[in-house]
Amino acid sequence: METPHAVVHYAEVGLKGGNRAFFERVLAQNILQRVERLGGKGRVERLSGRFLVHLDTPWAPPAWEEALSPVFGIAHFAPVYLVPPDMEAIRAVILENLPEEPTRTFRITASRDDKSFPLTSPEIQRELGAAVQARTGWPVRLKGAELEIGVEILRNRAVVYLGRMPGPGGLPVGVSGKVVLLLSGGIDSPVAGYFALKRGCRVIPVHFHSRPFGNWMGSESRAREMVRLLGRYGMEPYFYVVPIGKQQREITVQAPVAYRVILYRRLMMRVATALARREGAKAIFTGESLGQVASQTLESLTVVEEAAGLPVLRPLIGLDKTEITALAERIGTYALSLMPGDDCCQFLMPRRVVTHPRMEETLRAEEAVEMDRLVQEALDGATRVEV
Repeated sequence: METPHAVVHYAEVGLKGGNRAFFERVLAQNILQRVERLGGKGRVERLSGRFLVHLDTPWAPPAWEEALSPVFGIAHFAPVYLVPPDMEAIRAVILENLPEEPTRTFRITASRDDKSFPLTSPEIQRELGAAVQARTGWPVRLKGAELEIGVEILRNRAVVYLGRMPGPGGLPVGVSGKVVLLLSGGIDSPVAGYFALKRGCRVIPVHFHSRPFGNWMGSESRAREMVRLLGRYGMEPYFYVVPIGKQQREITVQAPVAYRVILYRRLMMRVATALARREGAKAIFTGESLGQVASQTLESLTVVEEAAGLPVLRPLIGLDKTEITALAERIGTYALSLMPGDDCCQFLMPRRVVTHPRMEETLRAEEAVEMDRLVQEALDGATRVEV
């Protein structure tokens, strides 16, 4: 079926009390932006606890799914028909648009915003269910039905849908402020970015690579494709690229071998903090998972975070690699992480890495490499890349 209308239900947004109107407004804006990105035009009508989306032209269900399934804040949605609030009109539109393929079970779900409608919700469900059964012979199943047919009675119209689609949940992107994401191009950091978006953050990726050494062009291309893909979920359409190959090489000359990786990461934290403040961001997100590699022990995370002037948030901290990989496959970033490109964290990697660094030793090593100068040089080389 094609229809220019869809109903959008939200969950967490409805719990926001006095701030609910703000959350609803941002969600409506995000829906329209996503629709316009796919070539549609329309408007969003606010109802109690849900929206009606109206487009200038009809869309088929796959187009509605492509538009609305990645919009954070949506619990579920469905393309709908708008008909007069009359049982004959409602029955007719349902019977005319039943799926052609056999359906194992179905149910009718009805609600009334207009309490003056002559039938109660259970009466509507029984009457329409009997009509569908008489036409098809399909059995009714109240829980776990394969096809849910929904009817919402409004004051001057009825909303009818046949089957609904899940949204991603979470909060609308933009309600929680800006953050910076350390986007390495590996498996973990894009998933961390996804979770930052899901909690309503506007996410600005920062990608470090080892230019002028190694396959830095592949690394940047991989990051660009990840930013483009995550734009589907609301990520900002640009990212910062920061070459630090020369700074890393200088650290290898001046710093103790075991502390090189710690200093690389402290360098990146300082640069990310400066870029975050330039953008008005309030925190830094990373894809770190506790104990996953030697540089992600509690001691290492502590001494690296000390270099950041902002909160460092790690949504993957308790997940293992198998869990993170499954998430990356689900959101579509896993295949991109396999693209060729050298990770800056692997450039000039020493054979021995300290797993329990001490803060005093770290600061002493940092003094030897003139960290403030290296940070400024890295910032001077940073560029903003539009996607």
